[in-house]
Order: sequence, then structure tokens, then C-alpha cells
Amino acid sequence: METYGIEKLGIVDPKAVYRNLTPAKLTEHAILRGEGRLADNGALVVYTGKYTGRSPDDKFIVDTETIHDDIAWGKVNRPISREGFNRIRDKVSAYLQGRDVFIFDGFAGADEIHRKKFRVINELASQNMFIHQLLIRPTEEELANFGEADYTILCAPGFKCVPELDGVHSEAAILIDYEAHMVVIAGSQYAGEIKKSVFSVMNYVMVKENVLPMHCSANMDPETHETAVFFGLSGTGKTTLSADPARKLIGDDEHGWSPEGIFNFEGGCYAKCINLSAENEPDIYNAIRFGSLVENVIIDEETRKLDFNDGSLTENTRVGYPVDYIANSQIPGCGGIPKVVIFLTADAFGVLPPISRLSKNAAMYHFVTGFTSKLAGTERGITEPVPTFSTLFGEPFMPMNPAVYAKMLGDKLDAYGTKVYLVNTGWAGGSAAQGAKRMKLSYTRAMVTAALTGAFDNIEFKHHDVFNVDYPTSCPGVPDEKLDARGMWEDKAAYDEQADKLAALFAKNFAEKYPDMDAEIVAAGPKPRN
Repeated sequence: METYGIEKLGIVDPKAVYRNLTPAKLTEHAILRGEGRLADNGALVVYTGKYTGRSPDDKFIVDTETIHDDIAWGKVNRPISREGFNRIRDKVSAYLQGRDVFIFDGFAGADEIHRKKFRVINELASQNMFIHQLLIRPTEEELANFGEADYTILCAPGFKCVPELDGVHSEAAILIDYEAHMVVIAGSQYAGEIKKSVFSVMNYVMVKENVLPMHCSANMDPETHETAVFFGLSGTGKTTLSADPARKLIGDDEHGWSPEGIFNFEGGCYAKCINLSAENEPDIYNAIRFGSLVENVIIDEETRKLDFNDGSLTENTRVGYPVDYIANSQIPGCGGIPKVVIFLTADAFGVLPPISRLSKNAAMYHFVTGFTSKLAGTERGITEPVPTFSTLFGEPFMPMNPAVYAKMLGDKLDAYGTKVYLVNTGWAGGSAAQGAKRMKLSYTRAMVTAALTGAFDNIEFKHHDVFNVDYPTSCPGVPDEKLDARGMWEDKAAYDEQADKLAALFAKNFAEKYPDMDAEIVAAGPKPRN
């Protein structure tokens, strides 16, 4: 039996070893092994059990002398000793002995100059199909000449850690060893842990190659190849707004900005499914078919139809599929130097301008801040919007000091003259808690289009004193009054109170998290009046 070298990891006497099987074969294995079922549209549906999302408290980085000074240690990047890592790695390897093992050898990075080879070793056929579709799939020739992987990920959801013995927080563990070029994922069947582990690796190694790693989507004009990137946390519209039928989709989540341009780290997409409909998001809806992996969506036992409106297992229902399931995808996933960068936020306070232009220092401020807000009522006892600040719009996956990434962005904005806009896809005319409505998607699309096409270049802007940004007085396809955040509130005093409150939250977060940031960046942020 061909083992493809897994015995080097201590995985000896496996029951069977499968390498780079097709999605059809992996689907067959998954069904025969009882891992999932087929929906009526051909997608493989699985339920991930206890873990229906990432487990951030269970993520650790091996602390070694080589990488210690590179890592921003704290609540996000927790250390584990080399001995602790090796102990769990050896237990997982022993656990996989005598079992079926599924290998995917593929790439992260559509730009071959910066591409890294990843080997992902899975206990589950369904998870192996997921990563087969999410990473860049090698050609037959590339697979034949693959050689040694740059990084290896060992994934065994069935192995449960013992916190008292293993020095971790729970039965699950996500362990990254940058020095040994290895990741171990134990105890969680949520496939996103594999994807985000690849991202966490790339976010470290790309910096060493003068590539800015970004948690963003990207698209480009099919004729001019002018490229745009979209940053935004979950629920801000990053996937929806980048899936523009008039533009080519480079990717929906993870990219690098090199001296040559933008490139997708991945070969697939991992989209939320909750309340998905063919009318609102046809590209994603139509991508759910044979070869897609659907997580935690309720399926009708008789008809096998998926109920995307049922969040009884989790609101974080997901689907993974190859990017070429999107009709207007750009293959390979490479674009030019970005002409425009767009930061997306869903402001439930209802006070940020619907779109505003950022200076270089303001762009660095908002890049580091990564703001959005949760709705009142999502958790017991919450009666007003809750601000969420995720550094670099991807804090859980950024291992280095935020200033490193911010400086890289600032340098690129200077070098290429890229314009930056902050777009509020959230509430207008009042807060979410007051029953206000979100900005119409058609208006937001029109604003984004204006930013991408340069329509704002000859339009007058006004300065917002509290948020310290400039906003346009007109935009094609949008009523002028919909551009003035304060003007949309009937109670102007209430607006001023909420705006000052949010600006003060910005300032407090920045002062606490980034006390050593350059003064000119601090000065570019919001300024509460009291």
C-alpha cells in the first residue's frame, strides 16, 4: 500500500491511504462512512456536532526562540510549549493508526511566485473534500512533481484532548508550529478551522516576502483589470458586494497584495448560508450543488431539500465550494494593483456616514480598528448595539503586531495612490435598537460602483467632525439625503449623542489596544466632542 510518506509523522499501519481523490470519490466515501447525506441539489450535507464555528480559545502557537519576537502574544495568540505541541501531535498520529487516511496535496496562493505547498491529512473524507475545494487544486503534472510540502496540517476531529494532561483548554485544540511548518487540529469537525489555519500560516510567512496578507474579498473589471479589495467582518456584505455580475471575482476571503498585484490564497469560497435565497444571493445559491460541502443546514428527511432559514443548529451555517462554481470568477485568482480599497462596516448605531473617503492615516486607523457592531437582542440583556473591533478585520488569524500590517498598507497606499473608502452597510436614520432599517442594498451597490469607477472624483465632499472623515454630497443612483448620516435622523440631538458615544468607543478601543501606534494615525480617528 502506498503511504505517501505519512509514516514520517508517526502514522504507521493505516487501514488505507487515499491521496487527492476526486470530489465524486470523496463524496462516496463520506456517505458510505456515515459522515453525511446528499441534498436534492447534489451537495454533501454534514453536521459538525458540538463545534459549529471556530473555537478561538482553543488556538495556540508554539513559542520558540526563532519566532517569539514576531508574535503579538495575548488573548488571541496564546503560547504553547514545543513539548506540549509534540505530545498532542504524537497522540493524534497514534490515533490515526489503523484508520483510513485522506490526503490532499495542493497550494495556497494563486501567484506562483509566492505560492506555498500544503499537505492536509484528514480523518474524515468530507473534510478532505472541503479542503480539496477550498485550496488551489494541482494539475496532474503538478501533483506528480509535488515533492515535500511547505506546511502540513494534521486534522483528527475524533481525537479528544484531555485538558489536564495536554495543557489545553478543552477537548479541541488548534496548534500552529511556525518553526516546524506544521498545524494540528484535534477535537473539532468544523471545517473552517482547517481553512483559517492555512490563513494563519500565510499571514505570517507572506510578510517575510513583502506581501500584505488580507482578510478581504477582491474583484476586478474584466476589461481594464482595475482591481478592488473589500474588507469586512461577518455580516457586513463582503461576499455579497464583491460578487458583482459586472466584475470578475478574484476571491471572497483571503488574499495577498504583492508588488505585482492582488492574488487569492484560495481556490474556493466558504459562504454563510443562513437565510440564503436565490433572489438575494444567486451566485452563492447556485454554487450549492454536487461537489459542495454544506455544514449544519437542516435537511428535509423526505425531500432532501435544504432549509436555509432554519438556524436551529447554528446561525453559522456554511457551504464550501470551488471558486469556479461562481460564473464570473477569475481563474487563476490574480488581479492588478488595487485602484480602490473598501472597508465595510455594519453600524447598528446608525451614525456612520453611508460612504466616506479616508486619508492614508485614517485608512491605517480603520484598518487596525476593524469595526462593526452586533445587534441588540442577539444576546440576553443586550438592549443597544454592541461594538465589535477586530484588528485588521481578521484579528484571530493575524499573528504579528498590528503595526506591521498597518505600515505595509500605508506604504502601498503611498506607492500606488490607491483610494480608500469606508462604507456603512448598516442602519440609517436611527439605530437598530430604535427599529431603523438598514441602508438599501441597491444604494450601497451604487455607492460602491461610484467608488470603483471614479465617479466621486469630481463631487464635493463634506467633513464629518465627529468621525473625522469626508463624505460625498451626491452619488449616481442614490438620493442626496441618503448620504448624510445626521440628516436622516429626525432627532438630531439623539444622533449627536449616539455619534459621540460611538466615537468615544473607537477612541477607548484604540487607546487600550494600540498604545504605541504613531501619533498621526491616532489623530486620524474619530473625535467625540465630550
